[in-house]
Amino acid sequence: MKTTLDLPDHLVYQAKQRALQQGRTLRELVAEYIRQGLHGSTAASASAASDRVSVDLAGLPMFRCKPVSDQPRIDLATALRQEQECLAQEDRCRAGLPA
Repeated sequence: MKTTLDLPDHLVYQAKQRALQQGRTLRELVAEYIRQGLHGSTAASASAASDRVSVDLAGLPMFRCKPVSDQPRIDLATALRQEQECLAQEDRCRAGLPA
């Protein structure tokens, strides 16, 4: 069922951040909090996703990834070259030329 609530902006912002940290939708988070309030239960612990996602000071999500030790690290010049090669290949495909 849809409903409209008039909530303080800072509260909605905090709820959106929490939902992002937990890898859930705002709808799921608010529904759970309402259920908890109606049943009088304590707040559930944050999911494992909150260990991987945080919000920086600008409000943007920051994703922490596990380091992959078997993958070689590449330098900036190599990364830029690979990006340019990929973009050139996409351009050729769009133009109908052989990749």
